[in-house]
Amino acid sequence: MEEQCEFRHWDELIPDALGLIFSNLPLQEILTVIPCVCKSWRTVVMGPYCWQEIDIEEWSNGCEPDHLDRMLQMLINRSSGSLRKLCVSGLQNDTIFSLITENAGSLRSLRLSRSEMSDSIVEQTAGRLSSITCLDLSYCGNIGAHALEAIGKHCKLLISLCRNMHPLDAARKLSQDDEANAIAATMPRLKRLEMAYRLISTTSVLNILSGCPQLEFLDLRGCWDVKLDDQFVKEKFPKLKVLGPLVMDCYEMGEWDDCSDFSDGFEYLAWEFEMGNYDDDDDYDDDDIYDGIWHGEGRLEELELRFYEGIGGDAGMFGWPPSP
Repeated sequence: MEEQCEFRHWDELIPDALGLIFSNLPLQEILTVIPCVCKSWRTVVMGPYCWQEIDIEEWSNGCEPDHLDRMLQMLINRSSGSLRKLCVSGLQNDTIFSLITENAGSLRSLRLSRSEMSDSIVEQTAGRLSSITCLDLSYCGNIGAHALEAIGKHCKLLISLCRNMHPLDAARKLSQDDEANAIAATMPRLKRLEMAYRLISTTSVLNILSGCPQLEFLDLRGCWDVKLDDQFVKEKFPKLKVLGPLVMDCYEMGEWDDCSDFSDGFEYLAWEFEMGNYDDDDDYDDDDIYDGIWHGEGRLEELELRFYEGIGGDAGMFGWPPSP
């Protein structure tokens, strides 16, 4: 007698399992291909299951600020308070940063490189980031010691902080010891700290070593005013690894373009926000914030993110696979 095997249909998998699988796909495919496969898969994509970890850093490097704001609003709303990790670059205003903090109840890791939020908004909203353990504020030129102090006071679980800058940014400053001292005074649980190309002194670095006794890695590349005695560091902080200040990286070799996260060869993902029409009567609409985006004059023609259904021939021109 032949053994009978029972196969379970993909659309019968629980949403959590499907979300875990879909999260391994590129953002483009999650937003354009998966919703068109079947009703249950579309429900998963429209819900929080795929959006507990959001990484759109590469895409955000090449898009317009307004498009970035709308994408973040959509994905954060879909996460429904379950967001654990967010990586994005180039926030241009305090409003979108405030939106992120309003939905940060479960957030553990936050990377906001090259963003333009202000000191004041960080001070006002830092209390909402109390669950953060890893934070990257590299190349954020509008924040300083006041923001870092507020973060340190409210983010008691913080163990990793990146605050690197570009050499040209440092050239415009007189001293950044106030930032180093704010870190030393308020972030005792840090294990990893990156402060490349900062205008800080040896004294402020010693304050960090004293105030952050659990520190295991310290990046001081390009901090030319810092003079640490190697033997002293080895004896007093045997678990600490210090990188720099004298490190020959691409900045020092004059190859700044190669180091930049912005690439001239970056292929802008020509997507369009346009929801397809569905025959069922179920309500899959996003929140009212998206009214006018999907149809009519308010649609984002420039963004070109298309939830295509395969009946047209234009999908191929973007290099996309045929819609299922």
